[in-house]
Amino acid sequence: MTKVLIIGKNSFIGSNLKKSLSKKFKVEILSFEQVKKKNNLFFLKYTHIINTAIHKKYIKNKYDKIYDLDRVFISRFKKIQFIYIFLNTRKIYLQKENISEKSLLKPRCQYGKNKLITEIFLKKKIKRKLLSLRIGNIIGKRLIKNKRNNHKLFFDNFLLFKKNKKNFLVANDFKDFLSIVQFSRIVSSLIQKKINGIYNISLSQKIYISELIYWLDVDYFKKINFTNKLNDSFTLSNKKLLKKIGKKPLKIELKKFCKNILR
Repeated sequence: MTKVLIIGKNSFIGSNLKKSLSKKFKVEILSFEQVKKKNNLFFLKYTHIINTAIHKKYIKNKYDKIYDLDRVFISRFKKIQFIYIFLNTRKIYLQKENISEKSLLKPRCQYGKNKLITEIFLKKKIKRKLLSLRIGNIIGKRLIKNKRNNHKLFFDNFLLFKKNKKNFLVANDFKDFLSIVQFSRIVSSLIQKKINGIYNISLSQKIYISELIYWLDVDYFKKINFTNKLNDSFTLSNKKLLKKIGKKPLKIELKKFCKNILR
């Protein structure tokens, strides 16, 4: 039987994955503090462990292994039996269109640099027991309200600006977005098929900021001025992923999700 442990009880991805994966698998979710108190025998019952917890000093500060929660967790084991799912980021790449898993790794921000260091460590430490997901941008609601959210997402910032009724100039970059529903479905397929390795998790299509905001809120869209001076655009190739899971995530699914998210 497939048994999944999610670390990160209050996280956006963790709580949403718990809701989705529980439909197919036996799933437990714990905070990182709870996990630290468990002895190593506790983890033998799981086929997959996903860490969605993150330390705030890992996001912006120069790499320090004491704030690398993936490293802290995996370092406690001499050998693991479960597949460890590492949530990586597209920010480890040099930004461009159609980025593949073999594209140049050249992070510009500290977060990307830290994630790359962690992935390199995990590849050496656990090898074929690693499933590293290089994720674009995920759209969705937080199921748990937590004032201590360490990592602000696009939708968090959208709600904040909308609440403050700010009119502002936005660069109409194109990015690679997925809904949390699409992301959860992909993770479920990878777990079910017992896949390991490194994969881009993406729609693999250009989604312009203007069209995304239009989907989210037409009235708010009208208050924003967009500029075509692009500086943060990218797309991720998902060809390697699709060879494993088969079903392609669709833009129309993302559009429908965004149109309903504020209802």
